[in-house]
Amino acid sequence: MGAHGTYYIPQPSHWPLVGSTGLTTMLVGAASWLHHDWYGPYIFVAGLFIILAMMTGWFGQVIYENQKGLYDLQVDKSFRWGMCWFIFSEVCFFGAFFGALFFCRFWSIPILGGEMHPMTHFTLWSDFKANWPLLVNPNNQVFMGADKAMGAWGLAAINTLILLTSGVTITWAHWALKYFKRPQLLVAMALTIALGVLFLSLQAYEYHEAYTEYQLTLDAGIYGTTFFMLTGFHGLHVTIGTIMLMVILWRCYKGHFTPQRHFAFEAVAWYWHFVDVVWLFLFVFVYWL
Repeated sequence: MGAHGTYYIPQPSHWPLVGSTGLTTMLVGAASWLHHDWYGPYIFVAGLFIILAMMTGWFGQVIYENQKGLYDLQVDKSFRWGMCWFIFSEVCFFGAFFGALFFCRFWSIPILGGEMHPMTHFTLWSDFKANWPLLVNPNNQVFMGADKAMGAWGLAAINTLILLTSGVTITWAHWALKYFKRPQLLVAMALTIALGVLFLSLQAYEYHEAYTEYQLTLDAGIYGTTFFMLTGFHGLHVTIGTIMLMVILWRCYKGHFTPQRHFAFEAVAWYWHFVDVVWLFLFVFVYWL
């Protein structure tokens, strides 16, 4: 009887628990912040630092084990399946938020406007007119609507071009890695990171403009809530993706990857392309239509 093959089994990790703690802390801080509790921002920042510590420790452990040659094809396959399921969970995550947007836009607002049952309209808010973006809320004295909606053909269009370009540059970097063109690899990765930082900078400027010039805030009714919910979580994912790209650039510089074995690079590239696709949906359904 032939000998059984062996493969490396990673030790149980505490990092998922640390990450869950960080996410919970961030959510508690965000909720407290929205309720104007003075301690909300501090709890949120504490959760953010826990997440950063988790990413640093977990990435470092995986890199260390990989450089020691502990990972074989079985572990590589597990990582690939894990990344696929992770991206699938992210699709569900954003799908729920888009579902909330479509429900409000195509169901609840038309009902309040009397399109299905006129009595609902006259009984609740007879002066309310259903339209989107919703700038005049049903009870506009309590929830003051924004002065203006965010346009598609300004910063949003520029950011779309930036993210699409970053998708090209990371594909260029992948090609350079596969064909062992190290200078092009480093340049393309640096460009991708720079484009990610530029995207986040323009989004921060857009948020400042929305708050100060358009009066578009989280308190501005369902339009403001869905706008910041979708674009904010996407911006968080771009931030995480940019951090991961920085780690991959450092590993490329250190020569950790070969044309044959570079799944860490591929995983981050998959994630970045996913972020690009989500932004295209945001541009169409949040900014444009």
